[in-house]
Amino acid sequence: MSKIQEICRDVRRDIVTTLATAGCGHPGGSLSAVEIVTELYFEKMHVDPANPRDPDRDRFVLSKGHATLMMYSVLAERGYFPAEELKSFRKDWSRLPGHPDMNKVPGIDMTSGSLGQGLAAANGMALAGRLQKRDYHVYVLMGDGELQEGMIWEAAMAAAHYRLDHVIAFVDRNGLQIDGTTEQVMGLEPLADKWRSFGWHVQEVDGHDTAALGAAVDTAKAAKGRPSVIIARTVKGKGVSFMENKVEFHGKAITKEQAAMAMAEMEG
Repeated sequence: MSKIQEICRDVRRDIVTTLATAGCGHPGGSLSAVEIVTELYFEKMHVDPANPRDPDRDRFVLSKGHATLMMYSVLAERGYFPAEELKSFRKDWSRLPGHPDMNKVPGIDMTSGSLGQGLAAANGMALAGRLQKRDYHVYVLMGDGELQEGMIWEAAMAAAHYRLDHVIAFVDRNGLQIDGTTEQVMGLEPLADKWRSFGWHVQEVDGHDTAALGAAVDTAKAAKGRPSVIIARTVKGKGVSFMENKVEFHGKAITKEQAAMAMAEMEG
């Protein structure tokens, strides 16, 4: 097991223990995005946990804002705050709310929650960087379900129009949303062709292969004059067998017994 794979395993452990302690959260879409965000924060993004507001840092927008179990676990493992603080997730007094708050949580660059808004926010950050003559990149993670919202496609059109080549978007293509499969609710395919038709550089990768994700980021950075999207094919609930591809675990807590089962799987 590589170092980055070990970190991904630790992030998944954090997700499970935090979910069991809090008694609430969104495990499915958190587990599906572990490799994407871990690879970014540990291998690709220019960030410094000791200086989380560095004006030259790369930015990250969690457009699928309900996936905070994953987001906070990655930030804790990266050193933005002690992992012990994950126990406070969603408590009334906690600085780790159910959706990320940029005014409370170190390492959060944009408050999110209402789906469909993250890409527009990323565009604004990229335009600001251009005006300030800074060279940072802006990464944004979108769920596939939120691509059914019109605001995403308005932002996609704008990013191409303004040639925002410092915007690198990820789609967590796990195929499930709260109401069922994305294709039953509002079909998205052919998804890659849709993005291409909007003028984006498009790649499709295995969203659980950190090497492939890292290579895709490098390729995206080299694509000048247009924004890039990486469609990451993932499994909702990845790493916990009784959650994998189960729509009910979009936003469902687990028992202590289920948590023990999940932890045992990850040890194996």
